[in-house]
Amino acid sequence: MPLNDLVAPQAVIPALKVNTKKQALQELAERAADLTGRTEREILEVLMQRERLGSTAIGSGIAIPHGKLPRLEKLFGLFARLDRPIDFEALDGQPVDLIFLLLAPESAGADHLKALARVARMLREPEITRMLRDSQDREALYAVLAMPPPVA
Repeated sequence: MPLNDLVAPQAVIPALKVNTKKQALQELAERAADLTGRTEREILEVLMQRERLGSTAIGSGIAIPHGKLPRLEKLFGLFARLDRPIDFEALDGQPVDLIFLLLAPESAGADHLKALARVARMLREPEITRMLRDSQDREALYAVLAMPPPVA
């Protein structure tokens, strides 16, 4: 399934300029707050709590920070391509340059896990990640995220 039901065009950041993992999470929380009506502090706290359990970097330069928020209406995604890769404490040691933030309502349960699996599956496709890294603007990035995943 394409990811355009999780991420809106205005939730795509083509060249996020950050130097650290914490800075990246702060910037993403700020952008997500603008689009969800939740506070930046509330979002950042949920993301930092999750990162304390272990890095959400899944390898190959990709991270999927995520968490559940009270009073969030529906699943929310935000995609950012970083201006330059940063250390995200990935198990494979690779710096991260593609980040998909996923926020879910507290009551989401299995829907949160299914969405997380969908994002991970799509971002593990080498052709998808190549296109995301090669895309120059928000529209092109969104078009890649909206593509149906390749058939296995």
